[in-house]
Amino acid sequence: MPPDNTDYELLRQLTHEPAASQRSLAAHLGVSVGKINYCLGALVSKGLVKANNFRRSDNKLAYAYVLTPAGIEEKAVLARAFLQRKVTEFEQIQREIDALRIETREAVIDASPVHGSDLARTTTAHQATTPIEPTPK
Repeated sequence: MPPDNTDYELLRQLTHEPAASQRSLAAHLGVSVGKINYCLGALVSKGLVKANNFRRSDNKLAYAYVLTPAGIEEKAVLARAFLQRKVTEFEQIQREIDALRIETREAVIDASPVHGSDLARTTTAHQATTPIEPTPK
């Protein structure tokens, strides 16, 4: 995942699962637990996330990460930027796919054993004037 998506993905994940552990967040985002710890600290420092502690049933202290109103706004800003990047990527990939389709069509035509010869022109002219008959079953 590109580094500029980490805050957005983290805010997005916390919206759906505020009591997620840092380990599960790291696994979901495909980054290290240390990076999650650093990013969460930064989000708390910016006032985008509030960390509330509570006791889990296994008698350990855990945290619930809740987006603040500023965090909700920042998530929306990051979501718009993320969407724009993805649309741009999609359009670029679409252009590449179109170019590859054209290139492969040309490669098939160029690979024809009689391409460019008189035989190819004769065969094509003959096919154009000869009716196609159905194949017997």
